Amino acid sequence: MSNSLEQKLPWALLALRVGIFIVMFVWALDKFINPGHTAAVFEGFYGISGLSSTLAAVLGALQVILCLAFLVGLWKTVTYGLILALHAVSTFSSFPQYIDAFNNLLFFAAWPMLAACLALFLLREHDTKLSF
Repeated sequence: MSNSLEQKLPWALLALRVGIFIVMFVWALDKFINPGHTAAVFEGFYGISGLSSTLAAVLGALQVILCLAFLVGLWKTVTYGLILALHAVSTFSSFPQYIDAFNNLLFFAAWPMLAACLALFLLREHDTKLSF
């Protein structure tokens, strides 16, 4: 790797990690702040009905823990892989929204984020800036 790339790549990967964290962390907080929204998402996109506020909070707590471990770069294969998998499931479960593209434009933001999650996972050994 050239000296310039060696210097820039860790910063670029840190930017991806922080950006992905922000989205995933807000989604985790939503499970506490608006458990009804979480229940509606689980029913509408995953076919799971009757999600209780307690279960939404438990899922939110697990997601917060995952997000914080991801943010600090702990257990990269596991945490980056889980973030990638969670976001992939979310992206692919939204398939009907992509068919009616122009009435669901915001759903398309999931694709570049999925690409960012994949890039970060593939380059995880080079993600060394502010990482354990």
